[in-house]
Amino acid sequence: MTKTTDLSKLDLNGTYSYADYLTWQFDDAIELIKGKIMAMSPAPGSEHQRISWQISGSLFNFFKHKDCRAFAAPFDVRLYDRKKSIVANQEIFSVVQPDLCVICDKTKIDSKGCLGSPDWIIEILSAGNSKKDMQIKYQLYQESGVKEYWLVYPYEKAVHQFVLSQETEKYQLLNMYAGEDTAVPQLFPDCRIDLREVFENDID
Repeated sequence: MTKTTDLSKLDLNGTYSYADYLTWQFDDAIELIKGKIMAMSPAPGSEHQRISWQISGSLFNFFKHKDCRAFAAPFDVRLYDRKKSIVANQEIFSVVQPDLCVICDKTKIDSKGCLGSPDWIIEILSAGNSKKDMQIKYQLYQESGVKEYWLVYPYEKAVHQFVLSQETEKYQLLNMYAGEDTAVPQLFPDCRIDLREVFENDID
């Protein structure tokens, strides 16, 4: 299999599948959304990573003796048409790397990451990815059946919690947490995340 190592060799207006994605070896991190190449932001800053670390710790403590599994980026999540029960690599056109995700169906987890929608995804916004996470990924996760989606706003010290309606298959804004609130996922009501710890910044 021929490997592509130079992103400039690809047609950025073209449509690609996961089969193509497997042949790429770029220095730049990318995601594939509905067949289109989306460059990821430069390496996350210290505040983004600190928040990710804090939330990861909470997820680790909560899920360590449970059936669900939590993963942090980089971790490939392959999303596809939910009407299909079996998909080939060339039929998958979206590969994303959420900051954090929780997967309860272990059959979705393989050596390459996750095949199918996680139950819960958390994305931490930064200057370079806000539009992608707020609009493009929001729509993709909704269509793919991700049951719960959190958007974390580091500078506003806020979390927006979206939950997928079973009736409409659309996201509903369930809560807007901020500051010193305790954020609670609807899927896991015993999991409580203290936002004072998440947003406490001890970096000068």
